[in-house]
Amino acid sequence: MQDKVTIKIPRELYQKLSQAIAKTGFSSVTEFIVFVMRTLASSGEIKGENKLTEEEVKAIRERLRRLGYL
Repeated sequence: MQDKVTIKIPRELYQKLSQAIAKTGFSSVTEFIVFVMRTLASSGEIKGENKLTEEEVKAIRERLRRLGYL
């Protein structure tokens, strides 16, 4: 069994994420947040100076489009 911790986010953000993932394959806000954090963490380090590749930008835009932000 994995150890877990609680992370607090503003309720308004949680509600917006809940609405945004309603038509996606994510079953919960927690699942979506874990996916996003794992994606960011998989790069090894999170630095503001790293530039995204064109492929990464396209993937992010597609995810945002599917979530209804674009």
